[in-house]
Amino acid sequence: MTSDLTDSRRVDPEGAVIALFEPLHVRSLALPNRIVMSPMTREHSPGGVPGADVAAYYRRRAEGGSGLVITEGVAIDHPTAVDSPKVPRLHGEAALVGWRGVVDEVHEAGGRIIPQLWHVGPLWGAMSDVDPSLTSMRPSGVWGRAGRTVYPDDYIARASAPTAAMTEQDLEDVIAAYVRSARNAVGVGFDGIAIHAAHGYLLDSFLWESTNQRTDQWGGDLQRRTRFPVEVIRAIRREIGPELPIFFRFSQHKQQDYGARIANTPAELSVVLNALIDAGVDVLDASIRRFDIPAFEGSDLTLAGWAKKLTGAVSMAVGSVGLSKSLRDTGTPEPADLDGVFRRLKSNEFDLVAIGRLHLADPALARTLRRGGPIPTFDRERHEGQLY
Repeated sequence: MTSDLTDSRRVDPEGAVIALFEPLHVRSLALPNRIVMSPMTREHSPGGVPGADVAAYYRRRAEGGSGLVITEGVAIDHPTAVDSPKVPRLHGEAALVGWRGVVDEVHEAGGRIIPQLWHVGPLWGAMSDVDPSLTSMRPSGVWGRAGRTVYPDDYIARASAPTAAMTEQDLEDVIAAYVRSARNAVGVGFDGIAIHAAHGYLLDSFLWESTNQRTDQWGGDLQRRTRFPVEVIRAIRREIGPELPIFFRFSQHKQQDYGARIANTPAELSVVLNALIDAGVDVLDASIRRFDIPAFEGSDLTLAGWAKKLTGAVSMAVGSVGLSKSLRDTGTPEPADLDGVFRRLKSNEFDLVAIGRLHLADPALARTLRRGGPIPTFDRERHEGQLY
């Protein structure tokens, strides 16, 4: 992978830092700028099939100049991957036909698009009612330690009931499901693969000691807890070959507990991230509720900054970019300046900026930022209920 940066101290006439609009190459993926549309669950794909409205929605962001579109989380080919019937899936002929339409629209608009492969793991049943005959995939059969969360008490009570731990056959089946869906992604023309391994979902649940209490080769110390995500990445890399990039979203916080951590020190984080890079990951997508919060005491470096420092890999920052507060906080977030983004890009702390909600407020966000326009206002009620 290469990153050909010029002098990022230059500023264009409208005042936007040029670093945000420098190109970046990651394997075969050539990005015209550093602005990425972050994955956001939309639930506008009835029966898991994306239609013309979904294709138009993603095309508008490509037309708006964003360097890369990462789709909402997409269910892999496994029975308990995602519980909502309106979340798109990446298996089945109807869904694949739908995704071909999405990819074609984005490419026709000059854009680049990759899907975020998703298995919710222990959080099965959080979005909708589920078939009681199906058991959620949990490393040790436990939901995880509940802390600060937005989940209601009744759901936590139901989810906290222990289930069976994943068997060796379960592990093999899940890896095979990731591989099939990665193969499907390549087949419909996506430009790479993104993996959702954050927020307490399946792959993250192996990393978190509260959900992974196994004593076999898949659990124990942090290195062994990293093994299952590593095996998933290796299998996907073997399937898709050396050309297409793999993005990997990780986090400290969990949906079960916003205060949770998988690593208490940079050294611990290095164990996880370098194993993933060795397995075939190209871009580390560091998900945090606010992108600019220091990840560890004693340093101003963000989680994305530490990811790049510890591995040398391309890293991507995400979390309330352009908003005054996280959407999980009370009150309505106001627009916030991007000075921190510009400053950190200028210093090469990270390489890409994933922006979520502002892409809902303004499909042409990249063009708006390029010309020095105002940060758009996100209206939760307006933008979370429709494909704009």
